[in-house]
Amino acid sequence: MTALPNLTPAYAEMFLAIAGMALLMVGVFRKSDPVRGVTMLAILAFAVAAVLSISTNGAETVTFNGLFVVNAFTGFAKLLILLGAGLAMLLALPWARNEGVSRYELPVIMVFAVLGMMMMVSANNLISLYVGLELQSLALYVLAAFNRGNLKATEAGVKYFVLGALASGLLLYGSSLVYGFSGTTSFAGLADALTGAESNAGVIVGIVFVICGFAFKVSAVPFHMWTPDVYEGAPTPVTAFFSVAPKIAALCLFLRILVGPFEDLMVQWRQVLTVICVASMLWGAVAAIAQNNIKRLMAYSSIGHVGYALIGLIAGTQEGARGMIYYMLIYLFMNVGTFAVILSMRVKDRYVESIDDLSGISKTNPAISLALTALMFSMAGIPPLAGFFGKYFVFAAAVNSGLIPLAVIGVLSSVIGAYYYLRLIKIMYFDESAESFDCPDYSTSLVMGVCALAVVVFIFLPEPLLAGADAAAAALFQG
Repeated sequence: MTALPNLTPAYAEMFLAIAGMALLMVGVFRKSDPVRGVTMLAILAFAVAAVLSISTNGAETVTFNGLFVVNAFTGFAKLLILLGAGLAMLLALPWARNEGVSRYELPVIMVFAVLGMMMMVSANNLISLYVGLELQSLALYVLAAFNRGNLKATEAGVKYFVLGALASGLLLYGSSLVYGFSGTTSFAGLADALTGAESNAGVIVGIVFVICGFAFKVSAVPFHMWTPDVYEGAPTPVTAFFSVAPKIAALCLFLRILVGPFEDLMVQWRQVLTVICVASMLWGAVAAIAQNNIKRLMAYSSIGHVGYALIGLIAGTQEGARGMIYYMLIYLFMNVGTFAVILSMRVKDRYVESIDDLSGISKTNPAISLALTALMFSMAGIPPLAGFFGKYFVFAAAVNSGLIPLAVIGVLSSVIGAYYYLRLIKIMYFDESAESFDCPDYSTSLVMGVCALAVVVFIFLPEPLLAGADAAAAALFQG
């Protein structure tokens, strides 16, 4: 009789899958205000999943015939994903009420998207990786077009679906090439097959296609074309969700694959990734300058930040991995906090998105302007805020790995990008006052305040966060 697999490492994913189906039933049968009830239960489900992820956050454990793995790295990555999703879901609640979109399916679909991300992070085989990736992607396509009555949202969903299908095809084709030339889809098997072996052209071509597929998922240049339109067209809480959780999941998986099974081919994949990284940093810094819609500006900002995070991966060291992991943590707070501010941009019960609508709000809405100032300074990398340390760690890793030109390009693009962050501050404090914003909802104010406070107080309490990033990076490089 075949022994049952060890289910303990997958408790968090199993719970989230059951919770998603249960929430669907709650939404169907609950008569009064199903949106609020399902949303709060979904956030509670994320909290329970986080606890279950922490409980398995010890020695590396592999189960399901080598398809699924947990260790300190996957545990830390799952906590970031759940935290980002939970904060985004808090933002979705007032948006749904204000826009009259009373559909409980929104939090349910977000739960299944997060389930796919967690499966991706723990994937230990190209097949399980693809299954998790597609579960995430299908949910995200629906979320982008969730507001069916809005033409831009429908357009965003179609664009995301068409280009996402292309990216999934590239990833699947690359995986098939890797399997065809190595004879295995297991990460451990790939590591053994490629260790000390001569460079195989077929495997290298396969890796390039895999990198292209992941570059789309993290919106890195030149696979970024969907990002501005989807960010602008999708509902703002969904955009906040897109900007953190899927990116963190894809970057973590990027890191696991390239410094894991493909570590011996670092010379080859580093060249491809360097081009993507440099193009992302420069294009993200330059293209955002001309934007007048704040959500499109944040789209190009996210492209640039992905470039900075990739520097840690290109370094190919434990120090670089730690810098990348820490950068993702800081990016989470900076980005979600900024989208909370965007959701606070409401004039006479109507959401506005133009940068000019921020004119003079330091006089009419000082709390919002103060929070956005802290977040923008942090995104620009100005010390002593958290964003400075995020960039410092990845740049230092690049310098210590001999990649000084890459670090210099990163610094220069960061200086260029600082222009449009500081421009928002200038508009808030020095331009003539526009119409004042409506009082933000409680949950929006809570998320905005927590995120702004997080980027400010990091300098006083850095040890726990750095210790978590250190443990995650060490787990990735052990053995």
